[in-house]
Amino acid sequence: MKQIGEWALAAATARGATLAEARIVHERTRQLGTRNGRVSVAGEGESIGLGVRVLCHGGWGFAATQELTREGVERCAALAVEIARASAGVQREPVRLLPEPAAVAEWSSPCRIDPFAVPVEESLELLRKIDRTLTAVEGVTLAEAGMSFRRHEQWFYSSEGADIHQTRVTTGAGFAAHAFEGDSIQTRSYPNSFGGQHQNKGYELVHELQLLANAERVARECVELLKAPQCPEGRRDLILDGSQLGLQIHESIGHPIELDRVLGYEANFAGTSFLTLDKLHNLQYGSELVNVVADARPEHGPGLGTYAYDDEGVAAQQVPIITAGRFEGYLSSRDTAARIGRARSGGHLRAENWLRVPIVRMSNVSILPSEKPMSFADLVASTDDGIYMQTNRSWSIDDKRYNFQFGCEAAWEIKGGKLGRMLRNPSYSGITTEFWNSMEAICDRREWTLWGTPNCGKGQPEQGMGTGHGAAPARFKQVKIGGAYGE
Repeated sequence: MKQIGEWALAAATARGATLAEARIVHERTRQLGTRNGRVSVAGEGESIGLGVRVLCHGGWGFAATQELTREGVERCAALAVEIARASAGVQREPVRLLPEPAAVAEWSSPCRIDPFAVPVEESLELLRKIDRTLTAVEGVTLAEAGMSFRRHEQWFYSSEGADIHQTRVTTGAGFAAHAFEGDSIQTRSYPNSFGGQHQNKGYELVHELQLLANAERVARECVELLKAPQCPEGRRDLILDGSQLGLQIHESIGHPIELDRVLGYEANFAGTSFLTLDKLHNLQYGSELVNVVADARPEHGPGLGTYAYDDEGVAAQQVPIITAGRFEGYLSSRDTAARIGRARSGGHLRAENWLRVPIVRMSNVSILPSEKPMSFADLVASTDDGIYMQTNRSWSIDDKRYNFQFGCEAAWEIKGGKLGRMLRNPSYSGITTEFWNSMEAICDRREWTLWGTPNCGKGQPEQGMGTGHGAAPARFKQVKIGGAYGE
């Protein structure tokens, strides 16, 4: 692989590139799924290729190829330089990069059980058992279960001297029960909706999730939702479970802090951000209990946003985003950080694969748990009149990430500090800064989980990227409840 990288770097610099980067990526994937006990998905994929990014005359150029012969690599590098020269001709100002030490490193995510070594039939049999358990509960109309595995191995070389080899193994698994009655459809998912839980782990995650052990309970909740009363409308105290709070972080904190979005680079597709540069260090984003970091470091946990170096060779860091409610930081790269006068990139430039140019992406954007003891039982007991919502069903947020509405699969009424009746079709809405300023309690580390979002879309052509969001159940004062779903 190093030879391929050297061919690319030499060809690019010989043609005038002042910086050249070569990323060789070998990726393998496996998708498995069942529906009512029958196999719905069983596929594998594998690819290997080279992406070359160059800086020439102050403009960026990128090209990619699967032809890893010397001729193919040099042709790819030459095209990248040609594109950079064309880009430089329409640049308003030349690209400026912050300095970064050239790293020589090797890193792999933790993986105790190689998921690709587990027989496909063994995994499918577990999914079939889950389906059988779900459909054994009277009223369940449709059962779906699935697993996904990814092995992403990357070699990164730069003309500055970087030589970084990283391997990430990702596992995801989950299931959903659906119940249809008349014109009503209810769903309960485990351990999260839209594919379950995903982390940088091996097949051991499948065992840790205890999917089969939770199947009957989840199926019964699904059927119970058909008869449950509609979630009332009005302002109530709201408790969100950790997985829903993770998505709330993703949409109303993670996306608006992307510095390329703030600078207008994503305006025509993904939108802009209400977090304009004048708000940095000045905006009270949330209450004093809101402490959010962007942390790609392995010690933060096995999140989908965990790595040792980003895709331009910047080391993983913990970047303060919100500290005691105050807005303190963006997600950045070497060039975007330079645009706003920062001393160093935050290490957030990533690409989906070898075929795509790296862009600013979330790492693990997480809210820190309470430092004082606070269990979920304590959180409920200290709530006099409220609603507890669990598991995302739908989301909507404007292109500046300011006004939002979320729906959840299930909710429970809280009266006098006790969980009461189940409620169907719950939803809540608000304005980002008002919502986060209303946070008045969050659980401690015992309740904190690093949730995975495997399919965050951004860029043109669009790139699907995995991100992580650590969260614990939290309570928000007098949130607008209901209104998303009719009776």
